Amino acid sequence: MSDTSHSKGHEFHMVEPSPWPVLGALAAGTMLGGSILYLRDQQVWMMAIGFALTIITMYFWWRDVIREAREKYHTPIVTRGLRFGMVLFISSEVMFFAAFFWAFFNASIMPTEAIDFTWPPPGVVAMHAWELPFLNTLILLTSGATVTWAHHALKNGNQKQLIWGLAVTVGLGVIFLCVQGYEYASAAFGFRDGIYSTTFYMATGFHGFHVTIGAIFLGVCLWRAMKGHFKPEQHIGFEAAAWYWHFVDVVWLFLFIWVYWWGGA
Repeated sequence: MSDTSHSKGHEFHMVEPSPWPVLGALAAGTMLGGSILYLRDQQVWMMAIGFALTIITMYFWWRDVIREAREKYHTPIVTRGLRFGMVLFISSEVMFFAAFFWAFFNASIMPTEAIDFTWPPPGVVAMHAWELPFLNTLILLTSGATVTWAHHALKNGNQKQLIWGLAVTVGLGVIFLCVQGYEYASAAFGFRDGIYSTTFYMATGFHGFHVTIGAIFLGVCLWRAMKGHFKPEQHIGFEAAAWYWHFVDVVWLFLFIWVYWWGGA
């Protein structure tokens, strides 16, 4: 064997053994199990531990991926694989929301005798689509435009506009979550008040969770942009965050049209 037999002779990146996939799965499972127990009026500690482990895993896993990017392991062929992985991940998220929409349409199109064959059910005061939900729609659509602005700035090598675009996008995401929190606090129905409230909170709340994750994702990208990590020809981390944010935008449009507007009419 030659002296170069162990040197890198290909464009692929063979990652080092990592504990984060296993720990991430255990953390997510703990958080899910703890959430179920919490919803059954039991202790909150298991959900809190799972949440803390999930945050820790996200931090260290992202740290390792950023380090790989900084060390130029993300070659064109590796970048293509990461893009395919992000597409598959977003596709799996689509299936999540498809299940929630299925539950909502099944309950609303074919209301049962238990709710007097009417939708919304008797006694339910639905959210007015053209008040806070419409405001949140404008906020989220604007954030989609600002993240696109940041992307174009990055491709043109404009660091200042990249940082501003990301900062505005993250800020709009936080404002969206604040408005949604106020909307929930002022709602005339609770999570356990029947099929309408259950499907409503599951669909919109799960979307709010995705907005939270997307805002954190873009926040990390903002920090990296300020550190000068992204280059016009090398920014797969930013692309993944932008794709995820646009996916969140599109899902909200479906929620606004079908859950708020049509479903509450």
